[in-house]
Amino acid sequence: MFKPKLFDTLKGYNRQLFLKDLMAGLIVGLVALPLAIAFAIASGVSPEKGLFTAIVAGFIISALGGSRVQIGGPTGAFIVIVYGIVAAHGVGGLTIATFIAGIMLIIMGFARLGSVIKYIPHPLIIGFTSGIALIILSSQVKDLLGLKMGAVPADFLEKWKSYVQHIGTINPYTLAIGAATIGIIVLWPKVTAKIPGSLVAILLTTVLMQLLHLPVETIGSRFGNIPSSLPKPVVPAIDASTIKKLIQPAFTIALLGGIESLLSAVVADGMIGGNHRSNMELVAQGTANLFSSIFGGIPATGAIARTATNVKNGGRTPVAGMIHAITLLLILIFFGRWAALIPMATLAGILIVVAYNMSEWRAFVAVLKGPGSDIAVLLTTFLLTVLVDLTVAIEIGMILAIFLFMRTIIKSSAVNLWKDEGDDNGLTVNYSIPKNVQVFEISGPLFFGAAYKFKDAIRFIEEHPRVLIIRMRKVPIIDATGIKTLRDVYKESKQRGIKVILSEVHSQQIWQELKDARLLFAVGKANVTDTFEAAIERSKVIVADR
Repeated sequence: MFKPKLFDTLKGYNRQLFLKDLMAGLIVGLVALPLAIAFAIASGVSPEKGLFTAIVAGFIISALGGSRVQIGGPTGAFIVIVYGIVAAHGVGGLTIATFIAGIMLIIMGFARLGSVIKYIPHPLIIGFTSGIALIILSSQVKDLLGLKMGAVPADFLEKWKSYVQHIGTINPYTLAIGAATIGIIVLWPKVTAKIPGSLVAILLTTVLMQLLHLPVETIGSRFGNIPSSLPKPVVPAIDASTIKKLIQPAFTIALLGGIESLLSAVVADGMIGGNHRSNMELVAQGTANLFSSIFGGIPATGAIARTATNVKNGGRTPVAGMIHAITLLLILIFFGRWAALIPMATLAGILIVVAYNMSEWRAFVAVLKGPGSDIAVLLTTFLLTVLVDLTVAIEIGMILAIFLFMRTIIKSSAVNLWKDEGDDNGLTVNYSIPKNVQVFEISGPLFFGAAYKFKDAIRFIEEHPRVLIIRMRKVPIIDATGIKTLRDVYKESKQRGIKVILSEVHSQQIWQELKDARLLFAVGKANVTDTFEAAIERSKVIVADR
């Protein structure tokens, strides 16, 4: 369970597999280059931090991960979180939050929570993913249009209000560069899919801007030169007050990183017919974020688009992901300084395409056509992500999803008063229920949300029945509230001289819970039956004795 996939794939590894991994790794490295820079800048940090993340975290995620083809690095999903942390706590706070998130992910992995995270509701994921996409698009309007304005407001509505106020300052050259970037990325796959369109857009727009000496802002003019090597590792200093201040954003990073990486791993499994190890993947993601923070990087996770690019270009083992990281390191060393010439409008165009692909608008529309509970979770999460905060959106979205799920389960639970005829597994059977005997059947989970139905139904019990049969054949689970409700019914019945029979307690979990609560002992072994027929016969004996 905690064995990296790399160890499995190295058995029987040959030259043919290496050549495929080499080609895929080189291509994915080229695809990741502009994205790593763009994600870093959009997150409010310097461009080289995105490259550091893609190199360090990307290598570790592939080397230690539980997926054969997962590609890790900075992703668009983290832009909103990282930007907010940097604005509130600075780059130093982000480093510490990423470090803490790494520890959390490792703990999640060893606690075997990988399978649990996979069950995050689909409407919630679509809601915050679409919300993040809209925020990314909104954050790039200034650089796309070349607006002459100060710092872009963090608030979504204030941001658009500011854009409208400065719309008259559009730089036509900047807009042309941005529009050309989007056009190249969209149309280039029709020429060839081997070379990424984003890389072609960067090369063409950068060369064009330099040849024509266009008055367009570049990475260098805003951030200065990009380093040509990795920084020295530094473990962040952490104390109790810092942990208290950053524990919430760190948890958001860990949760989102876990969700994103496992979703990517599931997609990859579908493409190659594989089976990833979710807990090992979480451990790898945690280790990658630890080292990313130590090397001055930002949060990292599995990247679905880059993982798909890896698979489509022949990558079949973690070696491809490791080569992708090495490719980026070589580019940083030998060509890093040239990255300063890239126009900001080009990166804005790349991120707008990323935002469109992230938007999941088709899935968004599909959920809107579904049940009302899913629509409520979707819209709540989406609006909170855009207008409030991603952390709040995930928390409220999860709570709402849980309550709506409980409501559905409660609606599926029922308590029915039986007559002489009943339906057993689709067959109508005539039972001769003795006089002075009443039968109640519980259907569905008997838990705290549905126990009140049983209490309400029992109120309709006749004044002087001698026996109360409670059928439990359709009860899959029971909790402490359900046990207490049964105990209360038993005590009340005893005070009124009514014998209670528990019929068809088939679930081993329920049997054990009743046994541990001493309820089976109180009711009496003879009054706990395997079949309804036996319960009726037992009720006849009790009535006759009285």
